[in-house]
Amino acid sequence: METRIISQHEVYRLLPMAECIDDMAEALATLAAGDAVLPLRSMVWLPDRSGLLGLMPAYLGAPRSFGLKVVSVMPGNHGTEYDSHQGVVMLFGVDHGEPLAVIDASSITAIRTAAVSGVATRVLARPDASDLAILGSGVQAASHLEAMRAVRPLRRVRVWSRTAAHAREFAHRESARHRIGVEACDSPHAAVAGADLICTATAARDPVLSGAWIASGAHINAVGACFKTSRELDTAAVARARLYVDRRESALNEAGDFLIARAEGAIGDDHIRGELGDVLLGRIAGRTSPDDVTLFESLGIAIEDLAAAHRVYQRALATGAGSSVQLAGGKLAGA
Repeated sequence: METRIISQHEVYRLLPMAECIDDMAEALATLAAGDAVLPLRSMVWLPDRSGLLGLMPAYLGAPRSFGLKVVSVMPGNHGTEYDSHQGVVMLFGVDHGEPLAVIDASSITAIRTAAVSGVATRVLARPDASDLAILGSGVQAASHLEAMRAVRPLRRVRVWSRTAAHAREFAHRESARHRIGVEACDSPHAAVAGADLICTATAARDPVLSGAWIASGAHINAVGACFKTSRELDTAAVARARLYVDRRESALNEAGDFLIARAEGAIGDDHIRGELGDVLLGRIAGRTSPDDVTLFESLGIAIEDLAAAHRVYQRALATGAGSSVQLAGGKLAGA
């Protein structure tokens, strides 16, 4: 029984952003239609709270897949040779439970997270949105620039980072990569002024985006704060926006941007308009006016990892990518 091992380098080759955006739309619609099993993720913290191991199992009906992501989250890795998120996505056979694939999770996470923001931008942002601000300069900042370019024609791109040198490096590198001008800004206020697309992709625990700075009609993808005690947006920013999530249950338990604003009494649970999948299925409205401020709060859920891993695995089988190992030979003798 062969198990396919697929590396980070191969994932980037096998999972183009534009195709992943379509895959994420299908997965989120499948989830909203009820054809998925998605428990809340569980986390094991190191004793000093410097990092954790997250376990994210799921079943997805379309594409039919079954498995989990195991990922370490080490915020102290920012600025080092190590990614802050490292791990594997494991696919199992739905009918017999055999281990089909072990796939690098850092690359899966980088691509699928931005691809989901691409879906949100496609259905929530104004059709003419073209002025992008990115807060953050790491892996997710780069992948979000790629995703935003896939769903909207960008005329201006600005970036801000807590470390000014990182913002300048990002601007230089991504300008050359995409052949588009990227401006490094000295403050988050300067980066978002007048922007109609904003992506927050930082490791911040406290707000880096103020509601007072957000232009009328802007769409925001908030992806950096994935714990209940951290946030990237202040309460005013969350309160003024039409808020959408990838999974309501996850947001009510884990989304610091939402939970802290609720704890301050500015909003209630009904401030969440609904899940992105419900917008895709036409069950709820997205943007209702050019002046709406829309906000997608992204926590990242396991069905997204499964959908991305499924495409990578199928393409690896078709092209011969990856390597195969014999982890098991079927039923054990005498069992």
